[in-house]
Amino acid sequence: MNNHEIDYKLYGDDMQFVEVELDPQETVIAEAGALMMMEDGIRMETVFGDTSSGGGFMGKLMGAGKRLVTGENLFITTFTNEGYGKKHVSFASPYPGKIIPMDLSRYNGKIICQKDAFLAAAKGVSIGIEFQRKLGTGFFGGEGFIMQKLEGDGMAFVHAGGTIIQKNLQVGETLRVDTGCLVAMTAEVDYDIEMVKGVKTALFGGEGLFFATLRGPGTVWIQSLPFSRLASRVFAAAPQVPGNKSVGEGGIGGIFDIFNK
Repeated sequence: MNNHEIDYKLYGDDMQFVEVELDPQETVIAEAGALMMMEDGIRMETVFGDTSSGGGFMGKLMGAGKRLVTGENLFITTFTNEGYGKKHVSFASPYPGKIIPMDLSRYNGKIICQKDAFLAAAKGVSIGIEFQRKLGTGFFGGEGFIMQKLEGDGMAFVHAGGTIIQKNLQVGETLRVDTGCLVAMTAEVDYDIEMVKGVKTALFGGEGLFFATLRGPGTVWIQSLPFSRLASRVFAAAPQVPGNKSVGEGGIGGIFDIFNK
């Protein structure tokens, strides 16, 4: 096994966090800002690029370039147990949803996911980019022309919004989903974009002009609440006042503003 072999435990329901147990000298990597808490004896270090890249400068530069293309931070954080016994470090979800533990060795060593889904992984897991082969998928795929790929034989943790369902597609079996609801898929799944049929459905259906077509064999993970959908509803519901400030921003001062009008 090339990756560090880590143990873990999930806590919570809709606002989950994952607790990773590290043996001495074991390391876990995580996105910047994912840390919730860690025990004494764990060393935290910020690394330029991907920890699975080559040790030289060019290897680190290429790893950082991959993360930059996918819109992620140039740096990644490592957590290493430098103590004598088992230590624990925890990583939290960035918004309401679920954390999906994935043993990459069970999926032929590769998972393709949306570019902001990665949360943490065992050291040695490679975080790269996956270009969609079909032009239509790139322009209209919702998740863009570039997706993220996780490669290795260790544990990786992916986060998604709302409720998550795992679908195992048989050979030739097809599943159509909203483009934003796709979280991850195994490498053998055929991913394409299909235009919604019917002018009225496309214009007034409220589901957009395109949806993703996933064709088996393979495994896909679907989320019920993409963050983009949640953010757009919150923004639309937020009350606005002149000056582009919400009513609640003024605090006590906002109460006096009401009487001054």
